[in-house]
Amino acid sequence: MPTRTTTPRIGARVLLLDPTDRVLLIHALDPTDPDHHWWELPGGGLDHGEDLHTAARRELAEETGILLTHLGRKLWTRETRFHYKGRDHHRIEHVFLARTPTTTPQTTPTPTANEKTGLIERRWWPLQELRHCHDKLLPPTLPTLLHDLLTHQFSPEPLTLAD
Repeated sequence: MPTRTTTPRIGARVLLLDPTDRVLLIHALDPTDPDHHWWELPGGGLDHGEDLHTAARRELAEETGILLTHLGRKLWTRETRFHYKGRDHHRIEHVFLARTPTTTPQTTPTPTANEKTGLIERRWWPLQELRHCHDKLLPPTLPTLLHDLLTHQFSPEPLTLAD
């Protein structure tokens, strides 16, 4: 019988753009259901006492080796419920914009054991290729959100997404 998480876990993610406006995504899978895989923004849950900005920068460094000293504005908050490793999960994630002058990691990634078991690859995606991706994207509207951001049509206030 699956367990249910009633209290949402708070997380922080980064929509990271390189100098050519490609977005960095992580291809992950559920190790208990390898056919269930998806592309997502780097990030994860807050550690005890950690604020959103610190968590977003820490998670990005752990997962990709890219170090940031500054995050841009919050783009959206996304509430999601999903099944992973035989359990139901409830998350509220805050997504921040950031830019990097280089796609080269500045340090060695240090993913957690859980992240290692679910990591397939990291990839920089141009918008045009992302629009033609047939894999699951998180959030599902990522191509439209990225288009609106790159064409200066994005809301000046953070969006609220749910799926």
